[in-house]
Amino acid sequence: MPHFRTGVIVMLQRPILDVQGNTVEQALHAIGFEMMHNVRIGKYIELELEAESAQRARQLVEDACRQLLANPVIEEYHIARLEEVPTPELAP
Repeated sequence: MPHFRTGVIVMLQRPILDVQGNTVEQALHAIGFEMMHNVRIGKYIELELEAESAQRARQLVEDACRQLLANPVIEEYHIARLEEVPTPELAP
């Protein structure tokens, strides 16, 4: 069965106050980067999975995001990439 690697970016929705982002923005300004604004902090999740096809792999990742990886009330997610990779060899 094909093996896939994917990356998912999870961010707070725009209307949600990003306290971490605000703190980082203030720190950037304090060290001379006043030109940087609207800092948002998110998370990047990389995972590997087996699926019959790239379409099925994408659907499985979407399901995982909706059910666990992202909180749909306050977060949004984006599948940054999905690529087929060689199947890892199992250790003897």
